[in-house]
Amino acid sequence: MQVWVDYDGVQKKINVTLAPMNVGKPKIPLLSLSRDLSPIINDEVYVGFSASTGSVLSNHYVLGWSFKINGQAPELFQSQLPDLPRKEKLKSYTIALPVIIVSLVSVTIAGVVYVVKRKRNFAELLEDWELDYAPQRFKYKDLYIATKGFKDKELLGTGGFGNKRIYFRNCEYRETAPQEFSSTHGLLPAEGRASSRVRVHANGSLDKYLFGQLQATLSWSQRFRVLKGVASGLLYLHEEWEKVVVHRDVKASNVLLDRELNGRLGDFGLARLYDHGTDAQTTHVAGTIGYLAPENFRGGKPTTSTDVFAFGAFLLEVACGRKPIQPGGPTEDVLLVDWVFSHWKRGQILEARDPKLRTEYEAEELELVLKLGLLCSHSAPTARPSMRQIVQYLDGDVPLPEISASGLTFAHRDGSNVFAMTSPASVGNAFAQSSFVADSVLSAGR
Repeated sequence: MQVWVDYDGVQKKINVTLAPMNVGKPKIPLLSLSRDLSPIINDEVYVGFSASTGSVLSNHYVLGWSFKINGQAPELFQSQLPDLPRKEKLKSYTIALPVIIVSLVSVTIAGVVYVVKRKRNFAELLEDWELDYAPQRFKYKDLYIATKGFKDKELLGTGGFGNKRIYFRNCEYRETAPQEFSSTHGLLPAEGRASSRVRVHANGSLDKYLFGQLQATLSWSQRFRVLKGVASGLLYLHEEWEKVVVHRDVKASNVLLDRELNGRLGDFGLARLYDHGTDAQTTHVAGTIGYLAPENFRGGKPTTSTDVFAFGAFLLEVACGRKPIQPGGPTEDVLLVDWVFSHWKRGQILEARDPKLRTEYEAEELELVLKLGLLCSHSAPTARPSMRQIVQYLDGDVPLPEISASGLTFAHRDGSNVFAMTSPASVGNAFAQSSFVADSVLSAGR
């Protein structure tokens, strides 16, 4: 840029004119001020420049100037002016930049190595058979949104020892695996093991309908359909799939209801799988007090018969609306199987039904379920029916065999195991075993 500063002593006026280089002086000045400088300027003066940069550091360069008294100053030509000085690059940049780049690369590599090692250290260990059926994974963000921040309002259920929480919020649950497992078998493997094409619009777990956590209740026909569905699922697990699957935790809280209130057996976290004709390898006691077969506490391995025992407790639970073990007063039976058995001996077995059913039930079906629950609760594994026989009984294909009170022996009566209880005072002993079971369950990987 070039600037002209003119003072007319006759007109007493100062003009400042601005223009780019190689452009003539404009006729109209940029600034104009009428002021008499004669009182200010002495006979001898110094001519120079000053500048102000403000708050930001900057450089000002005067490449050339000309001065004239009583006339116009000589014109400046850009070709005769020196070049504008270039800013020197700081040596610190040449040193710091490589250091910064190397540091960023090192941090990135270290971060990648840390993430890879962390994934390896915390990777889920899968059994060989599980590698064939890739489990469904859900992003934490998706689960957080689906459950509205894991609020209790969306809580579907909790584990037997409070070590997990299950949520469903009007969402469609899909799992894809072998075609053999289908929703018609009454299964919902929540852990993704041995699952199939199951589409469930969850209505909550069965125990919430049985024990008053929800205002809605289930009719007898709905309960009976749930029982048949779960029995069909267990039959498939025990006999019809290519492997034998022992669920080990059959109970109402592990049965989810779909949109049509059909029962789906879920939570396969304790399940064990082995070949037909062989035995399970584990001897860990796992499950929930009240549903555990007595042989589990004598070092026995989980078998299909232990599932039958749990299913027997489940039958009574659904029909009576009571949990297998329920603390009560000094004169009240606290074991559900005891309570049902006492009604049967008095010839009033139907009086053991859930009071919420009132008179709206099928007497033959209800009596069948109660007696079948007692039969499945037999202390001797060989005296219990198989799941195939149970399905046949529930479907009405085969009549339930005649059984007498003297022919039944329950685990809590024979005094040979941890469930040897004959009075309410011994309930504490039963619940005292829960810590033992919890330790075993945790060691088994639940």
